[in-house]
Amino acid sequence: MEQSLYEKVGGEEAISKVVDYFYNELVLKDDTVNHFFEETDMEKQRRHQAKFISFALGGPNQYSGQSMAKAHEGMNLQPEHFNAIVNHLHDALAHFGVNESDIDTALTKVASLREDILYQ
Repeated sequence: MEQSLYEKVGGEEAISKVVDYFYNELVLKDDTVNHFFEETDMEKQRRHQAKFISFALGGPNQYSGQSMAKAHEGMNLQPEHFNAIVNHLHDALAHFGVNESDIDTALTKVASLREDILYQ
């Protein structure tokens, strides 16, 4: 049986490291998007993001939060914000040695949610 991308990258423990790096080293240092997280409970955000990335990598779908549209309601995210986050996710996965083909697979899943996230 073929290993899922989630298993291939190291499962829950590896995803947790990716998420920490994603926020601490990339998103929260990027002035184009960090203001969206000023009033955010970052521990809760990290848990949600870890579940989402796990799902995007073919792991267990443990996400039970709001829909993407509801979660981003009132934020009026623009394409440049979405693209910045996607680029940060790419860089975080690459930082931990995930190959480009596997990153593309994960980002394709993320891109499928673009319309539910933008302009809300």
